[in-house]
Amino acid sequence: MAQKIADETDRRILKELVADARLTNNELAERVGLSASPCLRRLRRLEETGVIRGYTALVDPSIDGWTMTAIATVTLSRQHEDEIVMFEEAVRGWDEVLECHLVTGSRDYVLKVMSAGLEQYERFIKEKIARLKCVASIETSFVMNTIKERRV
Repeated sequence: MAQKIADETDRRILKELVADARLTNNELAERVGLSASPCLRRLRRLEETGVIRGYTALVDPSIDGWTMTAIATVTLSRQHEDEIVMFEEAVRGWDEVLECHLVTGSRDYVLKVMSAGLEQYERFIKEKIARLKCVASIETSFVMNTIKERRV
Protein backbone atom coordinates (compact mmCIF):
# COMPACT_ATOMS: atom_id res chain seq x y z
CA MET A 1 0.00 0.00 0.00
CA ALA A 2 1.36 3.40 -0.97
CA GLN A 3 2.06 5.76 1.88
CA LYS A 4 0.75 9.29 1.92
CA ILE A 5 2.58 12.02 0.08
CA ALA A 6 4.94 13.89 2.40
CA ASP A 7 4.23 17.49 1.38
CA GLU A 8 3.38 19.98 -1.34
CA THR A 9 6.77 19.49 -3.03
CA ASP A 10 5.95 15.79 -3.52
CA ARG A 11 2.62 16.83 -5.03
CA ARG A 12 4.38 19.19 -7.45
CA ILE A 13 6.78 16.40 -8.45
CA LEU A 14 3.86 14.08 -9.15
CA LYS A 15 1.96 16.75 -11.09
CA GLU A 16 4.98 17.43 -13.31
CA LEU A 17 5.56 13.71 -13.94
CA VAL A 18 1.91 13.13 -14.81
CA ALA A 19 2.20 15.93 -17.38
CA ASP A 20 5.53 14.62 -18.74
CA ALA A 21 7.09 11.44 -17.33
CA ARG A 22 10.10 11.85 -19.62
CA LEU A 23 11.47 14.86 -17.75
CA THR A 24 15.09 14.52 -16.74
CA ASN A 25 15.80 14.81 -13.03
CA ASN A 26 17.41 18.22 -13.65
CA GLU A 27 14.33 19.49 -15.52
CA LEU A 28 12.04 18.11 -12.82
CA ALA A 29 14.12 19.66 -10.04
CA GLU A 30 14.04 23.05 -11.74
CA ARG A 31 10.26 22.93 -12.21
CA VAL A 32 9.58 22.09 -8.56
CA GLY A 33 12.20 24.42 -7.07
CA LEU A 34 14.73 21.89 -5.79
CA SER A 35 18.31 21.08 -6.59
CA ALA A 36 18.92 17.81 -8.44
CA SER A 37 20.03 15.62 -5.49
CA PRO A 38 17.07 16.30 -3.15
CA CYS A 39 14.69 15.95 -6.09
CA LEU A 40 16.14 12.56 -6.99
CA ARG A 41 15.92 11.39 -3.35
CA ARG A 42 12.25 12.39 -3.22
CA LEU A 43 11.56 10.72 -6.56
CA ARG A 44 13.20 7.45 -5.44
CA ARG A 45 11.21 7.52 -2.17
CA LEU A 46 7.97 8.03 -4.10
CA GLU A 47 8.87 5.05 -6.28
CA GLU A 48 10.01 2.81 -3.41
CA THR A 49 6.90 3.49 -1.31
CA GLY A 50 4.57 2.74 -4.22
CA VAL A 51 3.21 6.26 -4.68
CA ILE A 52 4.67 6.09 -8.19
CA ARG A 53 3.75 2.63 -9.47
CA GLY A 54 5.46 2.88 -12.85
CA TYR A 55 5.90 4.86 -16.03
CA THR A 56 4.07 4.34 -19.29
CA ALA A 57 3.50 5.75 -22.75
CA LEU A 58 0.04 6.95 -23.72
CA VAL A 59 -0.64 5.68 -27.22
CA ASP A 60 -3.35 7.14 -29.44
CA PRO A 61 -5.95 4.35 -29.77
CA SER A 62 -6.73 5.41 -33.34
CA ILE A 63 -3.40 3.84 -34.37
CA ASP A 64 -5.23 0.49 -34.05
CA GLY A 65 -8.29 1.94 -35.76
CA TRP A 66 -10.10 2.40 -32.46
CA THR A 67 -12.07 5.59 -32.89
CA MET A 68 -15.18 4.86 -30.85
CA THR A 69 -15.41 4.70 -27.06
CA ALA A 70 -18.26 2.95 -25.29
CA ILE A 71 -19.18 2.71 -21.64
CA ALA A 72 -20.76 -0.67 -21.00
CA THR A 73 -22.46 -1.64 -17.78
CA VAL A 74 -22.78 -5.34 -17.04
CA THR A 75 -24.98 -7.18 -14.59
CA LEU A 76 -24.12 -10.74 -13.67
CA SER A 77 -26.83 -13.36 -13.34
CA ARG A 78 -25.69 -14.19 -9.80
CA GLN A 79 -23.26 -12.76 -7.29
CA HIS A 80 -21.45 -16.06 -6.79
CA GLU A 81 -17.68 -16.23 -6.65
CA ASP A 82 -17.42 -18.60 -9.63
CA GLU A 83 -19.29 -16.14 -11.88
CA ILE A 84 -17.30 -13.16 -10.63
CA VAL A 85 -14.04 -15.00 -11.31
CA MET A 86 -15.27 -16.12 -14.76
CA PHE A 87 -16.20 -12.59 -15.77
CA GLU A 88 -13.08 -10.90 -14.41
CA GLU A 89 -10.72 -13.44 -15.99
CA ALA A 90 -12.42 -13.01 -19.36
CA VAL A 91 -12.26 -9.21 -19.20
CA ARG A 92 -8.52 -9.26 -18.43
CA GLY A 93 -7.95 -11.00 -21.78
CA TRP A 94 -9.93 -8.59 -23.96
CA ASP A 95 -7.84 -5.90 -25.63
CA GLU A 96 -10.93 -3.80 -26.35
CA VAL A 97 -11.51 -3.23 -22.63
CA LEU A 98 -9.38 -0.35 -21.40
CA GLU A 99 -10.87 -0.25 -17.91
CA CYS A 100 -13.14 -2.47 -15.84
CA HIS A 101 -14.56 -1.43 -12.49
CA LEU A 102 -16.59 -3.41 -9.97
CA VAL A 103 -19.26 -0.95 -8.82
CA THR A 104 -22.11 -0.57 -6.37
CA GLY A 105 -25.70 0.01 -7.42
CA SER A 106 -27.94 -1.80 -9.88
CA ARG A 107 -25.06 -2.87 -12.15
CA ASP A 108 -22.05 -4.99 -11.25
CA TYR A 109 -19.34 -3.71 -13.61
CA VAL A 110 -18.59 -0.62 -15.69
CA LEU A 111 -16.29 -1.10 -18.69
CA LYS A 112 -14.58 1.44 -20.90
CA VAL A 113 -14.38 -0.19 -24.32
CA MET A 114 -12.69 0.96 -27.54
CA SER A 115 -13.62 -0.19 -31.04
CA ALA A 116 -13.28 0.80 -34.67
CA GLY A 117 -16.99 1.48 -34.95
CA LEU A 118 -20.46 0.21 -34.25
CA GLU A 119 -20.07 -3.04 -36.21
CA GLN A 120 -16.88 -3.99 -34.37
CA TYR A 121 -18.48 -3.09 -31.03
CA GLU A 122 -21.49 -5.26 -31.87
CA ARG A 123 -19.14 -8.19 -32.64
CA PHE A 124 -17.35 -7.60 -29.34
CA ILE A 125 -20.66 -7.76 -27.45
CA LYS A 126 -21.96 -10.82 -29.33
CA GLU A 127 -18.72 -12.80 -29.51
CA LYS A 128 -17.27 -12.02 -26.11
CA ILE A 129 -19.48 -10.53 -23.42
CA ALA A 130 -22.81 -12.13 -24.37
CA ARG A 131 -21.22 -15.58 -24.66
CA LEU A 132 -20.37 -15.61 -20.97
CA LYS A 133 -23.03 -17.62 -19.17
CA CYS A 134 -22.61 -15.42 -16.09
CA VAL A 135 -23.79 -12.22 -17.85
CA ALA A 136 -27.45 -11.34 -17.32
CA SER A 137 -27.54 -7.93 -19.04
CA ILE A 138 -25.41 -5.36 -20.85
CA GLU A 139 -26.21 -1.69 -21.32
CA THR A 140 -24.09 0.60 -23.49
CA SER A 141 -23.61 4.34 -23.80
CA PHE A 142 -21.37 5.75 -26.53
CA VAL A 143 -18.99 8.59 -25.76
CA MET A 144 -19.73 11.55 -28.00
CA ASN A 145 -16.95 13.82 -26.72
CA THR A 146 -14.45 13.72 -23.86
CA ILE A 147 -14.65 16.94 -21.88
CA LYS A 148 -12.02 16.10 -19.27
CA GLU A 149 -9.68 13.17 -18.89
CA ARG A 150 -7.42 13.11 -15.88
CA ARG A 151 -4.34 11.01 -15.71
CA VAL A 152 -3.50 10.43 -12.06
